[in-house]
Amino acid sequence: MRAVWLQRSTVLLVAAIGVLWCTQVAAEAAISRFIQGVSPAQLYPGADQIGPLRKDLPVAPAYAGGELLGYLFLNADFANAIGYSGKPIRVLVAMDKEAVIRQATLVEHHEPIVLVGIPEERIIRVLDVYRGLDVAAIARGEVQDHEFDVVTGATVTVMVIDDSILRSAIKVARALRLGGLGPEPEHEGPRPEVDMALSEVRSWRALLEDGSVAHLKLTIGQVNAAFERLGDPQAAQRPEPGDPNDLFIDLYAALVSVPTIGRSLLGERRYANLTARLKPGQQAILLAARGRYSFKGSGYVRGGIFDRFQVIQGDTLIRFRDRDHQRLRAIAAEGAPDLDEVDLFIVPEDQKLDPAGPWRVELLVGRRTGPTTKAFLTFDLDYRLPQRYLKPLPAPEAPGGLAALFPELFGPKAPLWTKMWVAKRIELSVLVMALGLLTLIFFFQNWVVQRPRLKETLRVGFLLFTLVGIGWYANAQLSVVNILTVFNALASGFDWEYFLMEPLIFVLWGATAAGLLFWGRGPYCGWLCPFGALQELISKLAKAVRIPQWTVPWALHERLWAVKYVIFLVLFGFSLHSLGWAERLAEVEPFKTAIVLKFAREWPFVLFAVLTLAAGLFVERFYCRYICPLGAALAIPGRLRMFEWLKRYKECGSPCQRCANECMVQSIHREGQINVNECLYCLHCQELYFDDQKCPVMIQKRLRRERTAALSTADRVEVSVVLEEIRRQREAER
Repeated sequence: MRAVWLQRSTVLLVAAIGVLWCTQVAAEAAISRFIQGVSPAQLYPGADQIGPLRKDLPVAPAYAGGELLGYLFLNADFANAIGYSGKPIRVLVAMDKEAVIRQATLVEHHEPIVLVGIPEERIIRVLDVYRGLDVAAIARGEVQDHEFDVVTGATVTVMVIDDSILRSAIKVARALRLGGLGPEPEHEGPRPEVDMALSEVRSWRALLEDGSVAHLKLTIGQVNAAFERLGDPQAAQRPEPGDPNDLFIDLYAALVSVPTIGRSLLGERRYANLTARLKPGQQAILLAARGRYSFKGSGYVRGGIFDRFQVIQGDTLIRFRDRDHQRLRAIAAEGAPDLDEVDLFIVPEDQKLDPAGPWRVELLVGRRTGPTTKAFLTFDLDYRLPQRYLKPLPAPEAPGGLAALFPELFGPKAPLWTKMWVAKRIELSVLVMALGLLTLIFFFQNWVVQRPRLKETLRVGFLLFTLVGIGWYANAQLSVVNILTVFNALASGFDWEYFLMEPLIFVLWGATAAGLLFWGRGPYCGWLCPFGALQELISKLAKAVRIPQWTVPWALHERLWAVKYVIFLVLFGFSLHSLGWAERLAEVEPFKTAIVLKFAREWPFVLFAVLTLAAGLFVERFYCRYICPLGAALAIPGRLRMFEWLKRYKECGSPCQRCANECMVQSIHREGQINVNECLYCLHCQELYFDDQKCPVMIQKRLRRERTAALSTADRVEVSVVLEEIRRQREAER
């Protein structure tokens, strides 16, 4: 037995590893699947060539005439793009070197509302707004928000697309240093300050060891290897000549506006001259190097701008002009090496460099690939001022509200689903109060049903709230697609986040799940389903205008029950093969047409919805009884309910048939028992249970009480007469 268990465990483990490996391979090849066999100009406007994927990031460079235009990437490779279907909504984004989006193309999705319902063209039109969007400006906070159209009925889909495009574009821009963006700033809250009172002279070695002077050393072999990894065959075929171990550049950087570093590297006189030039808050950097490559070059002599390097801090990019530059002969610190170039650069007044924050020097290295074209690489020299030069920070103030209790959920980096919950907090509050009222009705149902007028008012009012508020206003109509999506997610990788994207739907499903344990499918199907509420209200109007009602013969009715279970099993089977097919077949539910899209669809869908409602004019809740796959799906776990709340008499069914005859969906068997799988919990049978004018059992109890009361009254009258006669006799004797 143990050997069999080990064998099965091994097989399952190997299968799991295989599935994970296949999933990883598929994910890595995802972008290739969408760019192969497509014209470069269709993917990136103006491009004539799409290069191979980079090895460090799943992005593909786009070229025109050999010149790099920008990059292509999938939003789902860098940000959570899972929609309400449980599968990613893939958008191919084209972004240029300045971090400006040139095109966004919807290449794959499985959203049910878009597959059948809302035309895909409306989603594609939403993507047009991203053309020309400056991602770098958004990342820097220069643009707080951007406008995009929210498609009615597909809010979650559009919100996921927008959030994933922005998040992925910012990540790619930071990773590739596009538009002057760099890695996301690590520090939040109050920033430390430089202690300008600290001032001492230190040796070159001491400054180098503690990071006061940062160092980048590149050999010819390292540079050639970097160009080979670039994926440009022309650049790789023109290596830098020389021994691979020969020095290409030995670069040093330091923040000399800090007193100790400045005095040590510049000397007393030069440091004094520097401080006289610097404005309050202005910084200065020393760059020095040796080797065959010059970090300055000669371009700045012609154009006045140093184009071989730039300083980047967070989202701030600093380029220097010749007027910000001063050439030095040597470094004054004891033990400093002889260097070919020693230069002082003052940060321009209109740009800010935080001396306490990390920054980097980005060194640009070019290589000619043709008569008029070049390939470029960048190498980073990272710098962070040592802690010894900084003042201690005051204790940070504790955040308030929800951000204090749940910083991961409601802090500045909160996921999209929390924003959706905050945005719908009013609707959520109303829904929770309605669910609380419904719970009270169920828990105190005996008290409610003994007051028929109150019970009918509560029911009609709640059905109106369900139809108008939950349905037509909030579009919170549950669907069998939700159940199929859960099963699919459990099979392919469950993630709570996309189920939390629609808060009203999530809360309704939670309430429905709890209701299944207590009362079965009745709470949702009978009270919380907008389409069910629409059917019942139409039926009440039909009865009010005296449209004849047809009672389905029991033999036929009992067999028609099975139809909805067959429909659900067919949909479930299709979902195991293709969720997309199952979502299309789920149009057997008219919910989307009648509730979400409010009949604004193509005529075949509207006709089907109208026919199902028309059938309900003659057979109350016709669709709920015989067709609804969602009702069938809820009825199956509903059998696990823990309590029997609906009361019955032993006389029910034999001989009394009143409840069975008056049940709106004929869920009471002729033998008297209630079929909870079909019961919609309207509580009418419980109203009859306590009615001593309609229920035969209660009528008999009432009659017995009346007879007992009458007999008691007659006895009291007879005793009074006897006593009166005795009194008269005594008076006569006197």
